[in-house]
Amino acid sequence: MSHASSSISPVAGLRLGAGKAATSGVALVEAIAEVRSPVHVVRERDTGRLGVTRAGEVVPGPGGGDHDLMATLPALFPEWLGERSFGEVHGVRFPYVAGEMANGIATTRMVIELARAELLGFFGAAGLGLPRVREAVEELVSTLGDRAPWGVNLIHSPNEPALEDAAAALMIERGVPRVSASAFMSLTPAVVRCAVAGLTVDGSGRVWRARQVFAKISRAEVATRFLSPAPDELLRGLVAAGHVTHAEAELARRVPIADDVTVEADSGGHTDNQALPALFPTIAALRDELVARHGYQTPVRVGAAGGLGTPAAVAAAFALGAAYVVTGSVNQAAVEAGLSDDAKALLAKADVPDVTMAPAADMFELGVQVQVLRRGTMFASRASKLYDVYVSHASLEAIPAELRARLERDVLRATFDEIWADTRAFWSRRDAGEVAKAEADPKHRMALVFRWYLGKASKWAIDGERARVTDFQIWCGPAMGAFNRWTAGSFLAEPRERGVVQIARNLLEGAAVVTRAQQLRTYGVAVPAEAFRFAPRRLA
Repeated sequence: MSHASSSISPVAGLRLGAGKAATSGVALVEAIAEVRSPVHVVRERDTGRLGVTRAGEVVPGPGGGDHDLMATLPALFPEWLGERSFGEVHGVRFPYVAGEMANGIATTRMVIELARAELLGFFGAAGLGLPRVREAVEELVSTLGDRAPWGVNLIHSPNEPALEDAAAALMIERGVPRVSASAFMSLTPAVVRCAVAGLTVDGSGRVWRARQVFAKISRAEVATRFLSPAPDELLRGLVAAGHVTHAEAELARRVPIADDVTVEADSGGHTDNQALPALFPTIAALRDELVARHGYQTPVRVGAAGGLGTPAAVAAAFALGAAYVVTGSVNQAAVEAGLSDDAKALLAKADVPDVTMAPAADMFELGVQVQVLRRGTMFASRASKLYDVYVSHASLEAIPAELRARLERDVLRATFDEIWADTRAFWSRRDAGEVAKAEADPKHRMALVFRWYLGKASKWAIDGERARVTDFQIWCGPAMGAFNRWTAGSFLAEPRERGVVQIARNLLEGAAVVTRAQQLRTYGVAVPAEAFRFAPRRLA
């Protein structure tokens, strides 16, 4: 009996009769796992030990019954872990989002499966041409409509602003209900247009959105932009271009760009490798400051992403105050993911340290990096070598012959001339301006040739090009290794069993169990370590 537990006064008595409270071992672990039932925290009068029970009759006043009733915890459901307004606004049962894995790895099939399970998913439009994005949007609109929980990614494309603008126009035109903005370092006309077009006001003066914008951020200065109203200069430009009306621009001054801001910690793909416990409170406090400053009428939610591959990690995110959680890397291993079986097999073998940083294809010239899988692939080291050569030389012709030969033989497996011919044909179809720029600027032509390898490396992983397995580019964060360790020995250890909905439901169910275990520990119960470990199970 601890001094603390003996000094706390009971709130009432509890009559258990012949029954016993669970105070240790398997019985206590099992009682904690029953999160959907209220649970009493009781103290044995003869030993002073604390335990839990779901049975018994409450006797008012201390001294009644045969146990001291110290507290009663209500039922806890996974649905209740986040902020209730998230489910109300987005029409979901659970405060959970499966993020937009690029190049269509977050497939329409995945988004549809999630929506039917009352979960939110975003189609991974980044890296795809506009015709492929349009095809996906049309499928989602026809299958789910505009009321179901789904959305599409809008990625910042500094090298292809016309593509970014066209993607935004498509989403507005086809009534995409949610847009997830990612990799933005500053606001662009495209993302502001998504937030502002279609704004209306009801009879009570409340501003309503035609679509919800999620903003994925990892820096306070970027969060500030998305948590603030649209800048006047961008609004003026959009009005002048006929993309928004004067009335919409006026309403835009009363709402932030995004009502949902996702704090992205150490994750796969574009990442600043931030620690969630340090970053999340910073952004949450910033949100509070900006909401007070601007006097917003509707809730502005802050979610959490990055490193969320186990129930304990998800529970920790909610404990920080996350309104919702976003998973990414673990969903690449799902059966619905648009990634080859060979790539999924590599992911299934990953451990926590098996990730590293490599140059990003879409922002190669800027030196931006993405986090990728290291184990089983040489992509990161080969891509880094190409970037080093790019930085050190003014053109392809300036590269020494011996180095050029090594790159063509060991990394690219094709000559510079062959790659440029392929690259030139690609950009002639997608954006002829890139070809003109490359022919006028040898440095840019070198960048496009090297970016050929980075782009192809992703495609090889998606298509399962076995001759290029060691060149697979698979965006991945440490959450994947944690997920593999958690699921080891369970049905989710098998790649063919990793349905995106089963992954989501197990993470949430486990997070509820971990949360209940921590709640009981704060009441003085000697919670066994096993109670914090939730084993995956098939959930309906």
